[in-house]
Amino acid sequence: MRLPRPLYRLYERRLAATLVGATLPRHVGVILDGNRRWAKSFGKTAVTGHRQGADKIAEFLGWAEPLGIEVVTLWMLSTDNLARSAEELTNLLDIIEDAVRDLADSGRWRLRVVGRLDLLPTRLAAALREAAERTDGVQGLQVNVAVGYGGRHEIADAVRAYLTEQAKNGATLAELAESIDVEHIAEHLYTKGQPDPELVIRTSGEQRIGGFLMWQSAHSEFYFCEAYWPAFRRVDFLRALRDYSLRERRLGR
Repeated sequence: MRLPRPLYRLYERRLAATLVGATLPRHVGVILDGNRRWAKSFGKTAVTGHRQGADKIAEFLGWAEPLGIEVVTLWMLSTDNLARSAEELTNLLDIIEDAVRDLADSGRWRLRVVGRLDLLPTRLAAALREAAERTDGVQGLQVNVAVGYGGRHEIADAVRAYLTEQAKNGATLAELAESIDVEHIAEHLYTKGQPDPELVIRTSGEQRIGGFLMWQSAHSEFYFCEAYWPAFRRVDFLRALRDYSLRERRLGR
């Protein structure tokens, strides 16, 4: 049940007040799920849902930025999504291209594209690279745009990159097998140089991570929200942060 607007605003302010001085995550990962189901609930097309979901992104970043969050990773398209129907996929890729270009045009955030760009249409891959390059000098919130992303693919790419690098330096297979360790893989992930996500949010009520940041989320806290991504509100985000701030993070110790 939705509160009347004045009560909602009051509740939102009270939630925000509980976060003053609280421990907040440096890096938040978000699985943007539920666009199609949101659209279906209103008798709309999947394309409408995807567009509404794309429109939510800048609004969400505007909520995260003043809280001092340093990195946000947005899972916009998985490698599994590439198997969708040609018609839906074509529209979805166009929407993603427009959304990422709009984020770059704003000049507010530094973008990094994470994913298997070689699996994407050449035009889209070039547009994503160009958008990221245009924001290279922007300070402040870093935004990882995960397009054509799969956690298993990322780990395989990291291992491949490390082995290739060491082979060029003359290392033998036996030497690599003896010496390879977790830090070598971490140094070749798409998110290298960034803190691992302390909080991962998935919308739409699904309670699984589906391969999102598999390596990086080893010690992440997970928050599953019932709202579909296009209907995700600031109050939902604040609830996730409040929940995170109340958890005791022992990290295996």
